[in-house]
Amino acid sequence: MTHTPRVLSIAGSDPSGGAGIQADLKSIAAMGGYGMAAITALTVQNTLGVQAVHVPPAAFLRQQLDAISDDITIDAVKIGMLGNAEVIDAVRSWLEKVRPAVVVLDPVMVATSGDRLLQEPAETAMRALLPLADLITPNLAELAILAGESHARDWAEALEQGKRLAAATGATVLVKGGHLDGDTCPDALVNAGGLLSRPVVEVTGDRIATRNSHGTGCSLSSAMATAQARLGDWEASLLLVKPWLAGALRASGQLGVGGGNGPVHHFHHVQQPPAAGEFAALLQRTAAPYLEAIYGLEFIRDLTAGSLAEEQFAYYLAQDAIYLNGYSRVLARASALAPTEAAQLFWARSAQQCLEVESELHRNWLSTRTVEHVLGPVTKSYVDHLLAASASGSYGVAVAALLPCFWLYAEAGKTLHARFLAAGAPAEHPYAEWLRTYADEDFAQATRDAIALVDDAGRKASGDERAAMVQAFKHSSRFEVEFFDAPRLHA
Repeated sequence: MTHTPRVLSIAGSDPSGGAGIQADLKSIAAMGGYGMAAITALTVQNTLGVQAVHVPPAAFLRQQLDAISDDITIDAVKIGMLGNAEVIDAVRSWLEKVRPAVVVLDPVMVATSGDRLLQEPAETAMRALLPLADLITPNLAELAILAGESHARDWAEALEQGKRLAAATGATVLVKGGHLDGDTCPDALVNAGGLLSRPVVEVTGDRIATRNSHGTGCSLSSAMATAQARLGDWEASLLLVKPWLAGALRASGQLGVGGGNGPVHHFHHVQQPPAAGEFAALLQRTAAPYLEAIYGLEFIRDLTAGSLAEEQFAYYLAQDAIYLNGYSRVLARASALAPTEAAQLFWARSAQQCLEVESELHRNWLSTRTVEHVLGPVTKSYVDHLLAASASGSYGVAVAALLPCFWLYAEAGKTLHARFLAAGAPAEHPYAEWLRTYADEDFAQATRDAIALVDDAGRKASGDERAAMVQAFKHSSRFEVEFFDAPRLHA
């Protein structure tokens, strides 16, 4: 199926939003479907329980169903709370007429509390509805009722009941282990008609310790209907839905809804973009240990004190000149990838300034001394990393990789310059001129501009791209430390 699956939920309404059609519509959307709803019952409920139920006339439900199917092609149907025999009969006759491609029936008969939700005439009507379903998703109490047996005492007994129900109805049965004891929470697809790769397909999972499980059964069944409409394979659908639902249970506490059995977090997998400055703050926290490592390097201590051997400083500047040549190429690539004219101009100007700094190094310091201009291993690795980041095609990854050379260099330089001033800025300091360059306000402003551009890119990136940006930034930060330490190792 290439289009978005159109999935109809036929179920009751939960005004608190955690179960029923509200949970169904959220689950359908979370699984990539377009959700529709025909309401079978109106409830008065919240996270503390159900206080009242109103069932509109079955004829009105049939009008809802006909209005939808007369206009819209329905790819899958999920059936939940039906209320009474008349409502069940209306749904059955409509299914026989429309014959949707996928029908998932969640036979809402027994509440989690153990209360019976359907009376005897309605249970009889429900049994007549079962053969029209492709997948039946009862809880263990409902499975026992539909199988005509007592409540399963363990997982093996539940599977046997599932097999008997599948054989009797011709449908696939999803046996759920959520109400069993233990640290694991298995689910299994059971079918006696050869529709699966094997009669029982079991998928294990961890039990999630949470009191917020309101609407779990509704969410599971509607998600399975949507996934099946997309994938056409019950096993693949369960493998997609089960970890999603586990994540929804695990993240349910983030919602903070109600004082009782709260809802699951249907959209836990959809990350909200960071607020302005939030991504930059994350990168700052990421950079902190690397800055501390830079301050602890012997090269930095000796440079600040003026006792650094000249050959180490010469090696550092020579590698810096080589590095800046490669760095300027990656800045130019970032300019080409940049989404706005302002960003394009910033990165292009930065590339030009890199080349100017490299030329200045050669004119003023390196040209007056005998310096080995051989590409060092750290310099090569750092430039290779930057080139790889820029070749990924992601603007965000490229600029995140570039940022530490602005940010860590500026932060370290500001600290070194402050220490130099605190020592009285001695004129005889051999590296005084070089340390004073760190006080350049133009570079400080450029660093602030670079941080803002990377923060903006992070806000607009997907969750996966943001993670890749953090990794690229982290690798460049590590190379910054190694770059400052390379002269000591070379000596």
